[in-house]
Order: sequence, then structure tokens, then C-alpha cells
Amino acid sequence: MCGQNVCPNTHEPPDPPAPGTLVVDTGHGDRVGEFRGVAGPYWSLRPLGGGTEWEAEPRRVRPALLMEQLRAKIARMNARSRGEVL
Repeated sequence: MCGQNVCPNTHEPPDPPAPGTLVVDTGHGDRVGEFRGVAGPYWSLRPLGGGTEWEAEPRRVRPALLMEQLRAKIARMNARSRGEVL
């Protein structure tokens, strides 16, 4: 017999999105990143404008909403116009 708090979590991790898909890492303050690939049990994400990749738990990653995608893209364009990124 399996109690509510006794059975292990049998949910499978979500399928990884296509490379380049914008996602939100809820485990790192709702940080928006570009999906790069799978690294062991983690997903590799990268800031939209480039930079250091980080690893996220797949269960804490969700697709970025349109507003989040636009916000990240505009932030990238603004940083580029200020000469902060190429």
C-alpha cells in the first residue's frame, strides 16, 4: 500500500525543448535563458545575449511566455545599443 508521502515521485522529467528555445528557470529567480542541450540530469541554459551557461533542473524550467521573450529580447537590444554586448 502506498501512502501519500511514501511513494517516490514517478513523474518523468519533461522532454527537452528544441535548441534555441527561450525558457524560464524558476529555480534561479525566473531567469530567462536559451536552451542549449542536456548535461547529465540537468539542462544547459544560456543568457539570451550570450554569456556563461548555467545548469537548471528540468522540472524547474518552463517555456517563456511571449511577454518574457519580448522583455529578454528588448533588454538584449538595449544593451547592444549601449555597446555593452556585440
